Amino acid sequence: MTAPDRFAPNPPNPRPAAPPRVPGARSSADPAAPPTTAQALSVRLFMAGLGAAELMTAYLGLRLGLYDALAEGGPATAPQLAERAGIAPRYAREWLEQQAAAGILTAQSGEVTPNEREFTLPAGHAEALTDPGSLFSIAPLVLLPIGGMASVLPLLIEAFRTGEGIAYERFGPELRGGQAGLNRSVFQHQLAGWIAATLPAVHAALGGEGGVVADVACGSGYSSIALAQAYPKARVHGLDLDERSVRDARENAREAGVADRVTFEVRDAGDRDLAGRYDLVCVFDALHDMARPVEVLRSCRALLAPGGSVLLMEPNVGERFTAPASETERFQYAVSLLHCLPVGMAEQPSAATGTVMRPGTVRAYASEAGFARVRVLPVRHTFHRLYQLL
Repeated sequence: MTAPDRFAPNPPNPRPAAPPRVPGARSSADPAAPPTTAQALSVRLFMAGLGAAELMTAYLGLRLGLYDALAEGGPATAPQLAERAGIAPRYAREWLEQQAAAGILTAQSGEVTPNEREFTLPAGHAEALTDPGSLFSIAPLVLLPIGGMASVLPLLIEAFRTGEGIAYERFGPELRGGQAGLNRSVFQHQLAGWIAATLPAVHAALGGEGGVVADVACGSGYSSIALAQAYPKARVHGLDLDERSVRDARENAREAGVADRVTFEVRDAGDRDLAGRYDLVCVFDALHDMARPVEVLRSCRALLAPGGSVLLMEPNVGERFTAPASETERFQYAVSLLHCLPVGMAEQPSAATGTVMRPGTVRAYASEAGFARVRVLPVRHTFHRLYQLL
């Protein structure tokens, strides 16, 4: 994916690096040291701390436009980057050196002064960090925890003690933007193909004249936009209770050129005058956040026109709890603890589902909502599983 670097990286250390030492940890080479997992856990959490710190430095690069400045303007010295991005030269130099040390940028080798050294953002890294439409876009995952989740940690500590939740809007715009960005490329590149391959009747209905979609909990609207682009004759109606998200969605639809066929409303899917209209009702990566998921599914069922389907996209987690878990499930649990569970508990009474909504839970909710059958669609994705409710 990456183009050849303009400058070769510094030559590797000819000797392998020693494992990181943690204060207080014993050397495994010490024959007197008893068998223990303390050192292993210390090293693991040190590496996690390093990753968290480097994630914060990437956050600075995104928020200050430093990656964009390198991607658009090419290699730069610290004074050049400072001028392009409007930041102080000394901070520019420290950030550039840190990013090169972390392997995100490459640095000019040879004997040059610190302010003369050029730094390059490789093409593949530029794609991942600056192209929101790329399948490998990672910027949202940087913004989500640092800009969104970290800001509510004091509230989360209190929520743990009281059992209350945290309202979605308290997480702020960077959580909203990061969450939308995480799934944007999935909707743009894969959603329509999944529907065509696994839901032929729905595909035919949306491809013909008069196909209508309800996108429940549409968020910033990227799923609605992707469906409208894939099915030029269809109309898509996005519904969400968050006014800021709907405002974002309308602007995104205008920018995508589909605002004539995609509408967004701050509205409850349970409104009776919406009933019986839709060939497809979608709930993408949102049911697990809802306080009353069964009621939402009942409303989705009422929205369907005869022969219509409900399509859910939910986390791809195991059928049952296992520990230790896969890296994917570890990620889902962390997101649940920091965001999805407290959001779901902000409204009471709450099902308090959390991100790790296993297939058995989906089936139980769907059955209680009146659906006869739940079909897991044959779609392979690391993070997502699709369900058709019949």
